[in-house]
Amino acid sequence: MNDATHNSGLDAFRRASRVVIKIGSALFVDAETGTLDRAWLTALCDDIAALRTSGKEVVIVSSGAVALGRRELGFDARRARLEESQAAAAAGQILLAHAYQELLGRHGIKVAQVLLTLDDSESRRRYSNASRTLLTLLRADAIPVVNENDTVATQEIRYGDNDRLAGRVAQMISADCLVLLSDVDGLYTADPQTDATATHIEEVRDITPEILAMAGGPGSRHGSGGMQTKLEAARIALAAGCRMAIMSGRVERPIDALLHGARATWFVPVATPATARKQWIAGTLKPKGTLGIDAGAIKALGAGRSLLPAGVVRVDGDFDRGDAVRIVDSAGSELGRGLIGYSASEARAIAGSRSGRIEEILGYRGRDEMIHRDDLVLK
Repeated sequence: MNDATHNSGLDAFRRASRVVIKIGSALFVDAETGTLDRAWLTALCDDIAALRTSGKEVVIVSSGAVALGRRELGFDARRARLEESQAAAAAGQILLAHAYQELLGRHGIKVAQVLLTLDDSESRRRYSNASRTLLTLLRADAIPVVNENDTVATQEIRYGDNDRLAGRVAQMISADCLVLLSDVDGLYTADPQTDATATHIEEVRDITPEILAMAGGPGSRHGSGGMQTKLEAARIALAAGCRMAIMSGRVERPIDALLHGARATWFVPVATPATARKQWIAGTLKPKGTLGIDAGAIKALGAGRSLLPAGVVRVDGDFDRGDAVRIVDSAGSELGRGLIGYSASEARAIAGSRSGRIEEILGYRGRDEMIHRDDLVLK
């Protein structure tokens, strides 16, 4: 093993302040009985508690609801129709949430269940809402447990896309590291189960066609994803400036094992999460509107503050909450771009008003900022 490569990935994980851990269902659903492997999950929750003690924020993306629910409802996994899998998800989500609540609760950790679909992560408004919810839960010192909302999903439930969802969640919260716990210990040049010459890949810096060609299909009885979906998650994570690891979870305490040098494939971005997010806002998203601001707001933005409604003198365009907008001065010169916290009609209603009047004007208490400084890029 290349020690520099290995230590680079490990050091970055140790320094990370915000981590997403994705857990494949094959790791904690017993292959023989279809029941929850409580001993393994208990040990993993011990790992997560240790991460919290070290000062890290943690989000869990967990598969397993469908597999657990099938046994609970008596469905045959080999012949389950889509609607039966959706029903199984509804039953299994309760079992899964209760297990995390109980096992993390032993460490005094609060848990919140968040159900998302890939559509939620790809619609700007729902993406923004989900991001704010996850960040609010982290600020409240809770661990969000995210699962695909398989009860309403259609294509996703057949595709097993919790890997890609984990990448989207890491992007939503600007995570430093994403760890995919799997039944394999990383990426190989070929399928190691069928090719004795397959070589383990220690580090990947770009998802090239050659890297994609190394991916095989699904390899376990309970999981429905494969290396292809893990590479798609890596593509999302790298674009968001998030380092990602694929490692085997088939040990009692996998995160502790990772911290002590367990084999993994590390995917290394060229930018930090903060830099990648700024580049995404400034150069990737197409602006849907324009905000004209006054001299006081220009001074506040220059000092690193958020854009408040009081400083907005003009609102142009048709946009929804979470869309990108241009910010201009009185002469129309662009000062920057940002993600708006209100729709166009709401922004027009509160423009020029103090944040304390937002509830009076709109009838509900929204964000104090028109654009939060974390969602703002100045030229």
